[in-house]
Amino acid sequence: MKEALYYEIEKEKSVLCLLCPQGCRLEDGKTGVCGVRENADGVLYSLVYERPVAIHIDPIEKKPLYHFHPGVRILSIGTYGCNLSCPFCQNYDLSQQDDKKVLESVKEVNPQKIIDLCRQDNLKFVAFTYNEPTIFYEYMLETAKLCKANDIKTVVVSNGQINEKPLRNLIKYIDAFNIDLKAFNPDFYKKICKGDIETTKNTIRIIIEQKKHLEVTFLLIEGFNDDENEFREYCLFLKNLDENIVLHISRAFPRFKLDFDPTPTGLLKRFEKIAGEYLRFVYLGNI
Repeated sequence: MKEALYYEIEKEKSVLCLLCPQGCRLEDGKTGVCGVRENADGVLYSLVYERPVAIHIDPIEKKPLYHFHPGVRILSIGTYGCNLSCPFCQNYDLSQQDDKKVLESVKEVNPQKIIDLCRQDNLKFVAFTYNEPTIFYEYMLETAKLCKANDIKTVVVSNGQINEKPLRNLIKYIDAFNIDLKAFNPDFYKKICKGDIETTKNTIRIIIEQKKHLEVTFLLIEGFNDDENEFREYCLFLKNLDENIVLHISRAFPRFKLDFDPTPTGLLKRFEKIAGEYLRFVYLGNI
């Protein structure tokens, strides 16, 4: 285990996690919403430090990133856990998993080993992806610093639910982001995803402010986030930041706790047309 960053000690060995907007207050022995940050005797620890459960070489387009070094291969790493609880999660087998016994059996892979794997396969890109990278912040930060020192570019694929201070500390070592902006409705975030839309919007603003490459993903689910007026507000928000932001509109499939029909192709194309009124680069995914 690794002592976590961004927390403060409260009375009687309880701690307050300051990494993301969940703001988990944890008594001794308890873990946060993410399932992988635990209070042990008044110290907050990361249970997934140097314990990736997924390491693969992918095409960068799979992140998805279409306008950031297209055609390259990228070493992708992820752990367990997430700080949201989306009932439609498309990769719930990793993001909603928090079995400590499983984590204990995962082989440790330190940041230097990530660099060695890149050299072994002549790779110049690393992605923090699969589950939510924010919840393995310490591992990501240390690996990203080492990548930068070794001329390896880094990518974060995230829901954007990270507080401003840790984001600004991390962003210096990251070259590109894909942020999943799930809707443009605060109630959708709060009631469906158990998160905070303003935090993700602020993350997007900071990425643009810091002139990092950004692409955004919108998972379109019929009957859940398919209000056209809200989507126009979504697109206008992005346009007002930069009309060159790449938007991926992805087809959803029934996964995890929700049973629904895959997003109809006609609905995807209609939203693609709407987005094209605001943004220069719009792509459909998962079709």
